[in-house]
Amino acid sequence: MVVGPEEDVEVRPVQPYAAVKNYLCPGCNREIPAGTGHLVVVPRSDPDARRHWHRGCWQARHRRPPRSIG
Repeated sequence: MVVGPEEDVEVRPVQPYAAVKNYLCPGCNREIPAGTGHLVVVPRSDPDARRHWHRGCWQARHRRPPRSIG
């Protein structure tokens, strides 16, 4: 799945069985527990800057900016 041209990213779904680690969602700054389906968002210009997002947080990213840590 690829989003619009304003965002040059690739969005990949992660199935629950493939989610073997905990991740921190940049949209809500909360944990995505292992075993939870979610999305990996990979900037095309910097693949090492990939981030794991809750599906709802990714869908709401234009209405609600990411929360800062701390």
